[in-house]
Amino acid sequence: MDYRKFLMEKLHFKWPYPVRYEEETREECDVLVIGGGLAGSFAAINAAKKGASVIVTDKGAIVRSGCAGSGIDHWSSIHTAPCSKISPDEMLERTEPDPFKPEFCRYIAMRESFDAALELESYGMCIRDEKDEFVGAPFRDEETKLMFAYDYENKHTLRLPGGEQMKPVLFREMNRLGIKMFDRVTTTMLLTEGGKQGGRVIGACGVNTRTGEFYVFRAKAVILTTAKPLRLWEFATELVGANAAHDDPNNAGDGDVMAWRAGAKLMMMDRSHSSPAGRRYPAYLTGNRSNTWWPCTIVDANGKEIPWQDRDGKILKTVEDRTKLAEGQEMFAGGMGGYKTYMPGLISDLADRIRSGEYKMPFYADLTSMPDHERRVIFGIMLGNEGKTKVPVVETLRNSGFDPEKDMLQANVLPPKYMGSNQPWWGVMQEGISGPNIRELAFSNGGGLVVDWSMKSTLEGLYAAGNQVAGLSGASNAASTGRYAGRNAAVYAKSVGFPAASEDQIAEEKKRIYSFVQRQEGYGWKEIQLGLCRIMQDYCGDVRSGEVMEMGLWWLQSIHDNELSRAVAANPHDLGKILDVATRLAVDQIVINQSLARKGSSKAMGSVRLDYPEDVDDCGFYQTLRLENNEVVVEELPYFYWRDEGNCRDAYEKHCCL
Repeated sequence: MDYRKFLMEKLHFKWPYPVRYEEETREECDVLVIGGGLAGSFAAINAAKKGASVIVTDKGAIVRSGCAGSGIDHWSSIHTAPCSKISPDEMLERTEPDPFKPEFCRYIAMRESFDAALELESYGMCIRDEKDEFVGAPFRDEETKLMFAYDYENKHTLRLPGGEQMKPVLFREMNRLGIKMFDRVTTTMLLTEGGKQGGRVIGACGVNTRTGEFYVFRAKAVILTTAKPLRLWEFATELVGANAAHDDPNNAGDGDVMAWRAGAKLMMMDRSHSSPAGRRYPAYLTGNRSNTWWPCTIVDANGKEIPWQDRDGKILKTVEDRTKLAEGQEMFAGGMGGYKTYMPGLISDLADRIRSGEYKMPFYADLTSMPDHERRVIFGIMLGNEGKTKVPVVETLRNSGFDPEKDMLQANVLPPKYMGSNQPWWGVMQEGISGPNIRELAFSNGGGLVVDWSMKSTLEGLYAAGNQVAGLSGASNAASTGRYAGRNAAVYAKSVGFPAASEDQIAEEKKRIYSFVQRQEGYGWKEIQLGLCRIMQDYCGDVRSGEVMEMGLWWLQSIHDNELSRAVAANPHDLGKILDVATRLAVDQIVINQSLARKGSSKAMGSVRLDYPEDVDDCGFYQTLRLENNEVVVEELPYFYWRDEGNCRDAYEKHCCL
């Protein structure tokens, strides 16, 4: 039996909002920002400060929407802060260039990240130890009261005592500036000049998922900030709550698909990784020693402490030692710079010692033995501001009687090989689960739009920021590129006029959207989404080949032409979900087309091809994809193409629009 039909028959409820299908609202602005998360909010605010009229749309509630909606505990790349010991230019020199993490976007972040943090402070968010709770702590700068994470010596990553309030303070500032905001609007299509693919972008269309009302936004410039697509290989709506991590589950890939259909270039869209998806542990609720929990002490089931070592294998005897650079080491920088910047971790031969019986599982995160300042900054500042930790982790544990001065939290129960120096925090699926490994698009540095030094896409009038950009990730990167793109879009908007929108293009999109509510019977959105996930698991999984992926494209087109064309929405919320499914289907097609275009395996993309086993990461160019006359066009773009503008300092100062 159709579960939706069953519910409609048994549960007699009235839709709580007025339904306005086919009704139309039209708005105009200088700059339209699609996606009201961190990048979008900063883009909107900075465009408005440049004198532009601004509209922001989001499919959620902008006050808490986006990947940063539930909070951030640390803020990277503050190289212009007065106490930072590494300048942006020095940071570029000290880290090895990576074509899959665009250094020009990193440079923009290093120049603007601290300014973005100061902006947040001016809007009312706490970025300092204002109550002097950590006076004398090695991670605190006594003059500025700023607190730092990870690299206590060089001070280029902030801890955020008020990070949980990040989105609300940005929301208040947007209201203060008179920026128009449209919540619960799923934006579905970019308007182009003359309605032509590849033409200048002049606005967008969308639908309200509470009322069903249709919106047409005309704009001189559009900024896409809808982040990375999610839930392509597994869609478990019943498992989204406590075990979901950072990303907003609303992220379906709207920006990528709208840009794709308009004719913009995308790249690295096949970048993915193995994932536990809905089976993951609740984020940060299991004890560990990484990221938000760094540098927590770990003990085994008998209370025996697991030693730490530095990058050279030297055993670190105290907690304080874990925060110090190794002999001859200049800085910690996570994965950037390779061996030069490796951070300390648990002993590298831990797996062998577990197997030998020296250490007994399960392990526990032992805050009780930590110095008081480290214990309190982990449990209360980091845990409490990062992601979904304020209520699900800190408040839940405290209300249940957990006391970090007396109690320990069990770490993930994982196979020994995962428990060494690269021990995961909460994300790794246990071995032994039947079926194929689940994959997900990369949270870190996944695919997206190709942009230039202005954050402009390959289409006139279309800009992007944050995780919408190929190779970009992270909160401070989103904020920095958002404010930068907002300024550039505002300056561009002053130089152009309002071309007329194509009424045929608008009418065609309106017809597509409302076709789902005009049927009385048909398929529900969830069944179609689960079918799409199965196709991606089977035909674009851990190991790929051309013939298998071509079959996957055939299946996707079959679902588009059959099941999706007969999908039905019972209300505006259902309509929004079906539109998300249509978007994910298009993302699936892009991912497989990108995978087919890459004639080789790629460690960086997480892709293994049986028919092209040789790794091609050093080939020297990206494969970009775009649509021309609705046909897929594959082109080559040289690695480090942004260097055509010269060195980063000169290019930044040319394009920053300060």
